[in-house]
Amino acid sequence: MFVTVGVGLAPCGGNATCPGPFGQRFSASMNNESFQLPTGLSMLQAFFFNVSGVYTPNFPDAPPVKFDYTNANISSDLSLLFTPKSTSVKVLKYNATVQIVLQNTALLAVENHPIHIHGFNFHVLAQGFGNYDPVNDPKKFNLDNPPVRNTIGVPVGGWAVIRFTANNPGVWFMHCHLDVHLPWGLATAFVVQNGPTPGSTLPPPPADLPKC
Repeated sequence: MFVTVGVGLAPCGGNATCPGPFGQRFSASMNNESFQLPTGLSMLQAFFFNVSGVYTPNFPDAPPVKFDYTNANISSDLSLLFTPKSTSVKVLKYNATVQIVLQNTALLAVENHPIHIHGFNFHVLAQGFGNYDPVNDPKKFNLDNPPVRNTIGVPVGGWAVIRFTANNPGVWFMHCHLDVHLPWGLATAFVVQNGPTPGSTLPPPPADLPKC
């Protein structure tokens, strides 16, 4: 996967205060999808009970539009600044090997984004500045002794490559750990399918699970 992370804008709805530029409110996104938490059933319950309509399994493997991601002048292109709200997730097969290039963008502000994944540790294969080069940058991958983390600081105006094994069934959040960016929507989730054995299958909720 190639996942862009960054800050953008969203239209103000109702009587909401709009502190952002251009009379809009601040937003944030991954691959131009600004994550919105469901307000009813949880995603984990929806996965276990096979309830549709809570999330959509269509998070893109790459941004819908390719551009000069780390060029600060790109913020003048308003068509790139606005990100739709969605509860879009990526579905993974059990035990799949997942590699993600996390690419910082300069759409509205160039910042460090500490990206955290719940449910997994991952290997950090490489980091760099500027736009990721799919031809030359893989030559820099550390495949012998890559560090293991659960949070990676995507460099300011740069990129990071991580890899993990999807061996933990359920629904797992991936998000920026800057408190202000999370409610703005800099997140998505992985839905890891059940494996072939009882030990690799999501167990049912306990009988005494508190109800919201």
